[in-house]
Amino acid sequence: MDSLGISVIISTYNKEEWLRKVLEGYKYQSYNHYEVIVADDGSRESTKDLIDSFKGDYPVPIQHIWHEDDGYRRQRILNIAIQKAKMPYILFTDGDCIPRKDFVETHAKFAEEGYFLSGGYCKLPIDTSKAIEEDDIRTERCFEVQWLKQQDTLKGTQALKLNSGPVLASILDMITTTNASFNNCNSSAWKEDLIAINGYDERMQYGGPDRELGERLVNYGLKPKQIRHNAIVLHLDHARGYKTPESLERNLNIRKEVKDQKKKWTEYGIIKEEKKN
Repeated sequence: MDSLGISVIISTYNKEEWLRKVLEGYKYQSYNHYEVIVADDGSRESTKDLIDSFKGDYPVPIQHIWHEDDGYRRQRILNIAIQKAKMPYILFTDGDCIPRKDFVETHAKFAEEGYFLSGGYCKLPIDTSKAIEEDDIRTERCFEVQWLKQQDTLKGTQALKLNSGPVLASILDMITTTNASFNNCNSSAWKEDLIAINGYDERMQYGGPDRELGERLVNYGLKPKQIRHNAIVLHLDHARGYKTPESLERNLNIRKEVKDQKKKWTEYGIIKEEKKN
């Protein structure tokens, strides 16, 4: 359904090597009615240079939205990106997730009023992550189980995702016990629904801010739809220096409040004002 306009929002911070591979992936999508927005949480100038180098012959519009580096403020830059998105439907992913060529098309196919989509990823070890080159992405070689196993180990669950055709993938999505949560690497929702709950809670650091947003979408009345075996991205390995026990504990407390009070709106989101009635 090429009629549905999609804004693909890619969050990033100082990972040019991985972002280059991700942007390559969005050059070869089977779907064409979308834009790419890189939501940049204060990266160095070389990230801007990389994005600019793609703009000349990129198949769809590409925006670079940046704010100054003032610590971990990913949720703030994502809220800005939501507001700047030109399309009615928004697909969220990360600058370390290479999309298969049918990735955007899959989100368009399963998008439905009253729902948000919940995808997952195929996690790769560091050696495989580094081995993937531009041509491997263009030819889709890097999505072949045999090729990936030649680089390093590949878990059986990841191989199953990559080898599943549309019918098996849909069956697996139906029977999986994995919770259909809102995930930073592979989830999508209608822009009007995201605006209605005031976007991301900007108090949240690493560890659950996307889940919290999804929990408020559910409180707002939406249902999650599982597409983890249909919508495929390869997750490139990296360290997480911004993960702290303090941030995890604070985030869990915020999520508990959302659950206990059935909150739909965050006072710390896109609009900074008193709680909406």
